[in-house]
Amino acid sequence: MPRKISKKWHKTKKYQKEVIATAQATGCVLQFWNCLQVGDDLTLIGILADPECEDLIDATYDTSDIEEWKNFGQHYRTLRLWSLTYEQELTTPLHITSGRGYVDCLSHLLQRGASVDLAPGGITALHEACQSCQPECVKLLLSYGANSNAVSEEGLMPLHMCTRPESLECAKYLLQFGAAINGRSLDEDNTPLHVAAQNGLLDHVEMYLRYGAALDKQNYDNVTPLNAACSQPQEKKDLERYTKVCEMLLRAGAKVTTEDLDNQSPLHMACKNVNPDMVDLLLARGACVNAMCYSGDTPMQNVLKMVAYKPDHKPEKVVRSLLNHGSLRVWPEALPKVLQYCSVSPRTIEVLLNAYDRLKITDDWVKAISPEMFMEHKGFYESLFSLQKTPRSLQHLARWKLRNYLQGRVHKVVPQLDLPTFIKNYLLLDFRDHLH
Repeated sequence: MPRKISKKWHKTKKYQKEVIATAQATGCVLQFWNCLQVGDDLTLIGILADPECEDLIDATYDTSDIEEWKNFGQHYRTLRLWSLTYEQELTTPLHITSGRGYVDCLSHLLQRGASVDLAPGGITALHEACQSCQPECVKLLLSYGANSNAVSEEGLMPLHMCTRPESLECAKYLLQFGAAINGRSLDEDNTPLHVAAQNGLLDHVEMYLRYGAALDKQNYDNVTPLNAACSQPQEKKDLERYTKVCEMLLRAGAKVTTEDLDNQSPLHMACKNVNPDMVDLLLARGACVNAMCYSGDTPMQNVLKMVAYKPDHKPEKVVRSLLNHGSLRVWPEALPKVLQYCSVSPRTIEVLLNAYDRLKITDDWVKAISPEMFMEHKGFYESLFSLQKTPRSLQHLARWKLRNYLQGRVHKVVPQLDLPTFIKNYLLLDFRDHLH
């Protein structure tokens, strides 16, 4: 019988002596398989009442189709490189019922003595239930002695499989039954807190911290849970929940300056994801605004590289916060290139250029803005190019002089000045949608 060739070497699979190929099943075996698929507990009970069928409880099923694979083999160009050898897809009745939430079927199988930690396909039924967010199945398996710290073929414990908000109850049961709160995954050395932070699971993070999760544990890439929360790619709809996870970790005492193997700090990654509120949180906690990563990029360079891809994330707010905390400005000779890549966000350009007392606008600046973008934001770009022949206004120069004097203290000093609010906002580079 063909055997699975696994890319992992951590743990050798233990197969049943006889594996049932579901594509070729007939008779009561096929009937048993079908009732597992739909959660028909009455039919399941009737089949297992037959002494000749009782071994089906711990049977291992191969759900792959060898004939289909052979057909692919005749058309090898349609196969991916890792599909060139036949690979079994093994499962058991416990896995099927646990993953689909068939509590009654699962209960009957366990009562009949099903092996609770069987893992022919590399994971236990408990892993399957956690991955599928089936808390009642998790509770039932644990009550029948399932190992809450079982390690899968991929090197993951059940807590590592809790990656969705709906898995909170699963994680709660695991912890109540002795799951290791700081258990490490074999491949990446992640703790459950890493996984929760990486997936933006606020309730999971809060619960893990209550159970004593290690706050600043680093994985093989030197990533802490805070780094993980900041570095995970975030769509606009995800920004708020990742910010809340970051805030909770910081309140718990997470270190804001820990760098990964590429010397990227949480601030580097928050800027790369263009998350303004997260950036403000990190800066308020003392993140280094001008730290350079291994490639030589600062947080400012990280956000400017992403403006064209995430203009709806409000990159102008990130740039403003960095400048108000003393970020180094862009080298003047590089401004035309910045214009070209950031033209989709005029406010980003506005706040960036307001950090200079004078601008040497050349034809390269004009060429950097496409005609379509110029017409879309005509008022702003006309105000920019009008500075080609005139100096900056006295009002702006006064602002620049004060900001230059305060340097990185702008965000602390300006709010305390006895000045009208609109002047304070002006000093803090409030947006006006034109340059003067």
